[in-house]
Amino acid sequence: QVQLVESGGGLVQAGGSLRLSCAASGRTFTSYAKGWFRQAPGKEREFVAAITWRGASTDYADSVKGRFTISRDNAKDTVYLQMNSLEPEDTAVYYCAAAPLFGTTMSIYRHWGQGTQVTVSS
Repeated sequence: QVQLVESGGGLVQAGGSLRLSCAASGRTFTSYAKGWFRQAPGKEREFVAAITWRGASTDYADSVKGRFTISRDNAKDTVYLQMNSLEPEDTAVYYCAAAPLFGTTMSIYRHWGQGTQVTVSS
């Protein structure tokens, strides 16, 4: 049973923007911290961004700081990732996840979506 559903991925040229969304399905995650991770072909899954359950604090990987913004709307039980100034190196499958604690470590995230593909062409 899928509990987190990502959307908004696609193909974009370098320098362009995309906004990913991740909505809860079948249960609520409003009291959970949320995170975004990504996995490029042949590489391990890596942390991208995280946000506390109230949205008061965020954290970002150095590679996306200043370009990506994570936000959430608990009324919709949805988390977003606004991605600007995209680079070919951002090409990956992007996953959202929910954790009982705020953090950047993948192991604390207990619930995962199925991922959405983001492809940035040069």
